[in-house]
Amino acid sequence: MSAHLSWLEAAVIGALQGVAELFPVSSLGHSILLPAVIGGSWARDLDVAAPDSPYLAFIVGLHVATALAMIVYFWRDWVRILRGLATSIRDRRVETTDQRLAWLLVIATIPVGLAGLVLDHVFRTLLAKPAPTAVFLMINGALLLAVEGLVRRRAAGGAHADPDPAALEAPTVRLDAPTEVMRPGRGGVGVATVPTAEERSDARVAKLPLLTAVLIGAAQILALLPGISRSGATIGAGLLSKLSHEDAARFAFLLATPVILAAGVLKLGDLVGPEGDGIRGQVLLGSVLSGVGAYLSVRFLTRYFEHRSMRPFGIYCIVAGAACLVWFTL
Repeated sequence: MSAHLSWLEAAVIGALQGVAELFPVSSLGHSILLPAVIGGSWARDLDVAAPDSPYLAFIVGLHVATALAMIVYFWRDWVRILRGLATSIRDRRVETTDQRLAWLLVIATIPVGLAGLVLDHVFRTLLAKPAPTAVFLMINGALLLAVEGLVRRRAAGGAHADPDPAALEAPTVRLDAPTEVMRPGRGGVGVATVPTAEERSDARVAKLPLLTAVLIGAAQILALLPGISRSGATIGAGLLSKLSHEDAARFAFLLATPVILAAGVLKLGDLVGPEGDGIRGQVLLGSVLSGVGAYLSVRFLTRYFEHRSMRPFGIYCIVAGAACLVWFTL
């Protein structure tokens, strides 16, 4: 592919990867469908299922930039979480929010890591074709709408879809790094500690039973199917576990970061070798755009899910998948 990856193709796929990876619309699905819809040299050059195609290494290599952008956005949170993991190992106990959340993230990532090593190549070579991908994209949309429908029915039945955050605080889990603010008191102005919104969210997520967290993390396995969204699967699993949209999205993004980073790092060797000859400049361009797109996407989505649902994305996936399927058929 060294002579067949243009700068335009690299730029478009790079930006698409960064945005679509975090939106519940499947970045891999779009990376397969867009070249097929455009056709011509795009369909030839950007074929994931082609034997020995470096295109897969290229788009998975972009994951490194996507993961780094997410680490930059959540860097304060990751510092707290990694500190919690270190202190938990040192003290041999799990007591604080950050310690428990760190272990939930570690253990919940294991299923998708194992599945990826075993099934990734098989799924992507056998199913990463335009028509099956369009069908899976429609299924992805139907699943998003089905989850949102269940959440709404649950709310109508008396169980709030997005419960009052104050009601979910864990009384036995200590926050590690609350924010200090000045508050007036009887003896004058004093210092009081108020957890940040992120810390309150982590306290609620940290209350999840271990098995529930593992099942939410295992939902990422569905993203091995081209057209099924990683973030959509994990957010949906979080919603079904009675997390709010905001907390489910935050947990999904934290869960996805090490998985996306590991997937990208594993493919960097391919790009350093012969498969990367002649396209390393394009890889760099695509990576920069992927990182910028991912940062802007996660910034938008963390605010979006504070008050909104996945229904618009579900409708989009069904319409886009159906349109692509008709296009390929006719």
